[in-house]
Amino acid sequence: MRYGSKLIEARFIRRLNRFAALVELEGAHVQAHVPNSGRMRELLTEGRRSLLRRAGKPGRKTAYDLALVDLGGVLCSVDSRLPPHLVEEAFGSGRLEQFAGYQQARREVGLGESRIDLALSGGSGTCYVETKSVTLVEEGVALFPDAPTERGRKHLASLTEAVKAGDRAAVVFVVQRSDAASFVPHDSADEPFGQALRAAASQGVEVYAYRCRVSAGAITLESRIPVNL
Repeated sequence: MRYGSKLIEARFIRRLNRFAALVELEGAHVQAHVPNSGRMRELLTEGRRSLLRRAGKPGRKTAYDLALVDLGGVLCSVDSRLPPHLVEEAFGSGRLEQFAGYQQARREVGLGESRIDLALSGGSGTCYVETKSVTLVEEGVALFPDAPTERGRKHLASLTEAVKAGDRAAVVFVVQRSDAASFVPHDSADEPFGQALRAAASQGVEVYAYRCRVSAGAITLESRIPVNL
């Protein structure tokens, strides 16, 4: 997936609230939208080289979105809206062999009390796929979540009900950086989510994790990494 326009280099100053940050751009202090409600404390530090995407909607309060942060040789995408697009793109190009029996993908599908990112359909029936954005990596281990997520547990419950009803269901953790070698649930941040993920897996919900190739021009779902529950 290409960003659509050239990203603009800036310097991160501080986070103002969950969805806004102050950055230095061409010597001036401006606000940028943070498209991620996670804490990301290890990423959003003062002085961090950052890359901004110009907002597409005219008249918006913030003219830029925070797209990437430079971790010193590793670029990390902080946009939590991208994983469904990345998984759908990979599915459409035939790069997700575990979903090879499906031909179509629908977005934002109702399932129980949740809205699930993707519903794959075809000769193999229906497979519901929820994606999760991962930005935290410690010593090569990708961790999710970085803050408690009741919504995440709700999604897992809906996926479990889909399996009980005879459909297939999966959760895909999309690590938006290239330096992860494996994935584990981040129990110290949200133990109930880790318990819910293990319970869902024991009931037949499939769990996958992928790292991404990230550059200043594009981000792509790259390779599957082991999941250790």
